[in-house]
Amino acid sequence: MQVVEGSKGTRGGRSKDGHVVAVIPARYSSKRFPGKALAPVAGRPMVVAVWERVREARGVDRVIVATDDERIRAAVHAAGGEVVMTSPDHPSGTDRVAEAVRGMDNVRIVVNVQGDEPLVNPEMVEALAAALEDDSVAVMATLSTSLADCDRESHNVVKVVTDASGLALYFSRAPLVGAARHIGLYAYRREFLMKLAKLPPTALEMAESLEQLRVLEHGYRIRVVPSRFDTVAVDTPEDLVKVECLLAERDEKEA
Repeated sequence: MQVVEGSKGTRGGRSKDGHVVAVIPARYSSKRFPGKALAPVAGRPMVVAVWERVREARGVDRVIVATDDERIRAAVHAAGGEVVMTSPDHPSGTDRVAEAVRGMDNVRIVVNVQGDEPLVNPEMVEALAAALEDDSVAVMATLSTSLADCDRESHNVVKVVTDASGLALYFSRAPLVGAARHIGLYAYRREFLMKLAKLPPTALEMAESLEQLRVLEHGYRIRVVPSRFDTVAVDTPEDLVKVECLLAERDEKEA
């Protein structure tokens, strides 16, 4: 594993013990949108746009892009970011994130932000890291937001239901009573992330194509944190057009 230094650091305050790391897994290949990690978003590569947003999160001490592609490494490094080169054989972003932090024994919490989420808000990253700080039950945290009526039947929209304390009961692509919309950002206790990467796939995980079900099926708990924000994952060139429009609207409001 090769680490390329060059990070400009985060703009917010540091975590209380300096052990929170955000990792952005990014690969060049994509069935529906090859090279999407480097697709231009507001004038810079998408993975760089994600990195810029994540490094604004308060309480995050280090932001790393994990990739297996030299073109992505070069783009992030040119922007001043830190890159960890990982194996090209990982079946999921979670496995890539796990490799990136494998030797970082001082890290307590790892936040996983996908490289195709240019609309991610820094507060989302902050909320995930904070959720695990004092949680004695959950080993992992994720986000949810309100579910629009038009998305209740959509197989492309992942739903989540929780118990009264905010722990996940189930995730599904099918309609669920009392469900919220799941947002695919995660935080893990580092020791659990190392274990998760070694757990075998489970029946429900494979049936739903949702990796987080592996956690529940093996008896671990996931904290679900409600968020006032949402994201748009870029899976196709059409998604990128939508993101550009939303970014333009956001810039007008902030001007």
